[in-house]
Amino acid sequence: MRYSNLAPLFAGWDETMIWSCLQGHMGCVLADDEAAPTSAAAVVGGFCFFAGRPDERLVRAVDAAILVPQTPAWQAAIESVWGLRAEKIFRYAMKKEPDVFDLAKLTACSAALPTGFTLRPIDDELHGRASREEWSFDLCSQFADAEDFLRRGVGVAVLHGGELVAGASSYTVYDGGIEIEIDTKPAYRNRGLASACGARLILTCLDRGLYPSWDAHDLRSVALAEKLGYHLDRPYIAYLLQGAP
Repeated sequence: MRYSNLAPLFAGWDETMIWSCLQGHMGCVLADDEAAPTSAAAVVGGFCFFAGRPDERLVRAVDAAILVPQTPAWQAAIESVWGLRAEKIFRYAMKKEPDVFDLAKLTACSAALPTGFTLRPIDDELHGRASREEWSFDLCSQFADAEDFLRRGVGVAVLHGGELVAGASSYTVYDGGIEIEIDTKPAYRNRGLASACGARLILTCLDRGLYPSWDAHDLRSVALAEKLGYHLDRPYIAYLLQGAP
């Protein structure tokens, strides 16, 4: 289901997870009035993006861990409804520049794995393993099952001695692209695994004619994105809802 009647409320918001919802690929869009909407919330995974006229009823109705307001008035609505449960944080939007990537650099980065580590596309078997562990769950969490992931998604895993230790994949999908998710098992962090599988994922997307969008959750994610060729667009305010699923 595409939500073309709600798209004007999100006009100018350059966020692919919103596009995923509006285009009917994933998630849903809630509105105050189906016939003549003035307020809307695009909900996918653990995210909710509020647009239009602030409406505290929508804020209460949403079940998401990360709340993103379109305007300061939406910020006030979130704070009014959730109080201290809503922790204000900054996330970082990276620019969407299709021709910015240095393919040779990405190829070298994807090959720079420590000895004993290998890269492999996420297949049916690795999808199952990723889905069973908390640290890797979001590599595939927004797809109905392995068949759905293999049909619509894309992913790369890092293996060590047969163990899944890192991965990069499509958190969400939209027309012509994906939103990147990268995770590393805690015991294997700071070894260059995220940059290697991230680089390979970007190359795979470009080969398929997909744009690999990146939205950074912290400054470490910004640094990794910049290492792989992205440029920072801007920080933006979001709210981490304490106690949300």
